[in-house]
Amino acid sequence: MIRQRQMRNYEELRFCDDFMFGKVMEDPELCRDVLECLLQRPVGQLSGIQTQKEFKYTCDGKPIRLDVYNRDSDGIIYDAEMENLNHKTVESHELPKRSRFYQGAIDVDFMSKGNAYRELPESNVLFICTFDPFMKGLSKYTFVEKCRENTNIDLDDGATKIFYNCCYEGKDIPDNLKKLYDYIENGNTESELTKRLEAAVVKGRKNEVWRTQYMKEWVVLQDAREEGRQEGRDLRDAEKIAEMIGRGKTVAEIVEFCNYPEELVKRVESGMPDMCDK
Repeated sequence: MIRQRQMRNYEELRFCDDFMFGKVMEDPELCRDVLECLLQRPVGQLSGIQTQKEFKYTCDGKPIRLDVYNRDSDGIIYDAEMENLNHKTVESHELPKRSRFYQGAIDVDFMSKGNAYRELPESNVLFICTFDPFMKGLSKYTFVEKCRENTNIDLDDGATKIFYNCCYEGKDIPDNLKKLYDYIENGNTESELTKRLEAAVVKGRKNEVWRTQYMKEWVVLQDAREEGRQEGRDLRDAEKIAEMIGRGKTVAEIVEFCNYPEELVKRVESGMPDMCDK
């Protein structure tokens, strides 16, 4: 049985919820402080923070959305993604392939503006996970390109992908990062940064503009899911109809005995690509 994801009341949203995460991270100072905590190094002054940034490079024209996309004063690009299981398996999130796809979208976007390869900036794709993304018990997983034959040789292409395990319970990580993990995972505010984040969340819950945006986004998401489910049902019906036609059944027989809509049966019979070639 598939468990349907229920809409969380707006007043219950936490920093780890995708919508609130994006809204809170629109604050340049908070966003910078979170990035510095995660990366454990200074980050340049941020400018042009974009939440839910869209890249329309898929073959069917559907946009790719990045949660929090920004660039600092040193030209380094950061994409921060909040990841919750939401009743799905770790494998179904496909984080390794998604990280590759997001990195590619960032590079294509940069190159499409007329820049040269040598100008490609350093980039960091960060997945902040409320679960262990690789189930190996590490506090985080950092990936850079290395030579397989000699791991001392870095490709040095400027791309870094980091997956954070916020449910990590070990003590061998910096105290400020551990407290940020604890806040994301359990809502505890034990540091100056997490208290500021929670204050922004509490304030955000009272923002009526944000509330309206949240409701609209949920409606759009549910409509898209229903459209996808309907497309799936139509495709399964089309496959069954095509099978019956292949066995010599007429349109009239299929409509009469199987109760399929006549229009659908005729579309399948005519071999329309939108029903049979998906």
